[in-house]
Amino acid sequence: MRVRPSPNHGDRKGREIGWVVLHYTGMRSAEESIARLCDPAAEVSAHYFIEEDGSVTQLVPEDRRAWHAGAGCWRGERDMNSVSIGIELQNPGHEFGYRAFPDAQVGALCGLLSDLLRRHALTPDRVIGHSDLAPARKTDPGELFPWEDLARRGLALPLPRQPRHAPPMGAAGVRACLSLIGYEVGQGPGWDRQTRAALAAFQRRWRPERVTGAADAATTARLVAVAARAAALDGDPRLADI
Repeated sequence: MRVRPSPNHGDRKGREIGWVVLHYTGMRSAEESIARLCDPAAEVSAHYFIEEDGSVTQLVPEDRRAWHAGAGCWRGERDMNSVSIGIELQNPGHEFGYRAFPDAQVGALCGLLSDLLRRHALTPDRVIGHSDLAPARKTDPGELFPWEDLARRGLALPLPRQPRHAPPMGAAGVRACLSLIGYEVGQGPGWDRQTRAALAAFQRRWRPERVTGAADAATTARLVAVAARAAALDGDPRLADI
């Protein structure tokens, strides 16, 4: 592992590491990406950067607060930078020719994640994507990211068994499920922009073959299944009210 110190970090404010957030860089080349992550004027960084050939570079020490998550919320936490480790994966992203993540890059990520989860005593549900915490702003790591590969290695949650028949679900039910999982949703009675964005982020992770922001039957089946598991993990009884 290489080390290239970025100046863009701060104090964790006494908070403990509880999450790992995965990103893509959304830039054309590794050189361009790492230059930006180390540029004081950019005011962005991550703890680790993984190139497409699997090379890993540490940019910020884990005990420091890297500036990778930005504005957002996950499970009620609004300062994700203070409580997470950020990993940037080189990929041009949706703006510059989004493509699949190479095997070498995914293998390096899995090795790093295995080490991080072990050392920080984190469970697989503590690995999330940038679009999970900031669905109205971000789409990374996107629908091509191999979440199921990570799940098979115990490094992310797998898709749970779905109900055979998904119940019809309106905006209120969708919001309730998304909120149980951890997404920030809108407060209006109908299909507000934030809820639509959160549902699209859910699809990027759990139904990547069809990212529409619409609550079709296949999406609601997966939504109920993931929400039920989240409720079980948290000991939350609210799923009975959906």
